[in-house]
Amino acid sequence: MPESIRVLRKSQFFHPDGFPIVVTRRDPQEPFGLHSHEFWEIVIITGGSGLHVTGDDSYELAAGDAFVIGGSRPHDYQNLDDLRLINVLFDNNELPWGLGDLSEMPGYHALFTLEPAFRQRHQFDSRLRLDPMDLAYAIEQIERLEHELDERAAGFRVQAFAMMMQLVTFLARCYDRCRSPRSQGLLEVADAIAHIEIHYADAITLDQLIQISNMSRRNFLRTFETVMGDSPIQYLIRLRIRKACERLRTSKKSITEIAMDVGFSDSNYFSRKFRDVIGVSPREYKRMYREVPPVTGVDMGPDDGSD
Repeated sequence: MPESIRVLRKSQFFHPDGFPIVVTRRDPQEPFGLHSHEFWEIVIITGGSGLHVTGDDSYELAAGDAFVIGGSRPHDYQNLDDLRLINVLFDNNELPWGLGDLSEMPGYHALFTLEPAFRQRHQFDSRLRLDPMDLAYAIEQIERLEHELDERAAGFRVQAFAMMMQLVTFLARCYDRCRSPRSQGLLEVADAIAHIEIHYADAITLDQLIQISNMSRRNFLRTFETVMGDSPIQYLIRLRIRKACERLRTSKKSITEIAMDVGFSDSNYFSRKFRDVIGVSPREYKRMYREVPPVTGVDMGPDDGSD
């Protein structure tokens, strides 16, 4: 990375207790210079205008624009005309993204994964644009989150995580609801990703996913692999194995039963793929968690030695 690009460190913005969410306001945004982060941020433009600059590209900003900036992506704000914004900074590795059914929302995948990846190609036209009522509601949610983070009363971590997930869910719903010609293409890919997340245990074929995406086979595969880093089928296999890991840690079912539960019809194939992804066999993985000593004073029940 060129020396002229400043890297903003977590230690400069995050609380010393390490909690992975921070709210900052730029009212107005001052000239800052090209920079990247050790963290991610949700950006909500609340007023004024300006240019969002990423490398050689620049995009006009106005009130209601909402977008996500990945940590390593350099950017800046220029041509500032009373530009006002709210940043919700977060450590992407520390948030409970697997909570509930967030991953089953096409708008979530579109806003947090697809739109950032295709920002240059789409010239920022696929960003989320909140109408005045939705913008007011998003600001209200952020203010409640900000209050919890400022007060840091007992239980603030639970409350702040919950409020952050509420904000993400609201923005994802807005993205899904406000389909524009540019965002439609991203949402069609996101529809296929959400279908995998919801129906991972069912028989899913590549042809089904292509049909859901309403794209050509070539375009769908290229787009999916560019953004997700895997082919659709490999993504499905990794998801099934992740779900199997959850069951191996908590369920008393046999390995064969768990393999069937997550969509594998052949337990030997499941074991091979599990080792490829996790590095150990399902039996070894299950034993690792069985051998963790129980919390003192809690009856974990008898270990019947079953697989």
